[in-house]
Amino acid sequence: MSPNVETVAGRVEAALAAKLVRADSLPDELAYEVLPADLVAVATVLRDHPDLRFEVLLDVAGVDYLEYGRSEWKTLSATGSGFSRGVNRGAAGGSSGAQPARRFAVVYQLLSISHNARLRLKTWCVDDEDPMIDSLVGVWAGANWFEREAFDLFGILFSGHPDLRRILTDYGFIGHPFRKDFPLSGNVEVRYDPAKGRVVYEPVSIEPRTLVPKVIRHDNRYSPALRDRGTPSKG
Repeated sequence: MSPNVETVAGRVEAALAAKLVRADSLPDELAYEVLPADLVAVATVLRDHPDLRFEVLLDVAGVDYLEYGRSEWKTLSATGSGFSRGVNRGAAGGSSGAQPARRFAVVYQLLSISHNARLRLKTWCVDDEDPMIDSLVGVWAGANWFEREAFDLFGILFSGHPDLRRILTDYGFIGHPFRKDFPLSGNVEVRYDPAKGRVVYEPVSIEPRTLVPKVIRHDNRYSPALRDRGTPSKG
């Protein structure tokens, strides 16, 4: 842990010891978790406290932990279905890897220009069905479009946001494309219909399938000693 990170951590914990929990991070990073009820109050202190002065909100990101901790691919052994086949969760009937009320999180990346420091703040949405968290537009005005993006892509609602509507997807878009249970092929297709003279929406015609990544393994057939050996003569 660098001295500067530990110095900033000491200041943060002195000001907000009862409201923050230190989270795992890389050696040169500083991360904390905060309860949803304390989010606005903690953010205000981080911005205004003279020893902290996190004036800039760099980014707001939603996170979906629906299948967190579950293996996506079979990559260690050859099976009857071949190498590296995608796991068919529907057939397995497995349950979600997320804990109740711990599926959706919101992560804030903060910068203190005054103290040349960065901090990552994370909070969890209480409700998995309709995830909601307080808006931080009143603390950092730049949160406006970031929160709209998290709403559009993850379906996370930000209470108190002045204009919470989609920002990246189309007007008639169905669902939230960054959720882990959103179909890779989407829900509808869009095309221009010359006969109607307008864009029309239709059911998806692409057949859903599990994508299989290419995995390169050691194979003695491609060993340099064997590959470079000349072709044996038929004598």
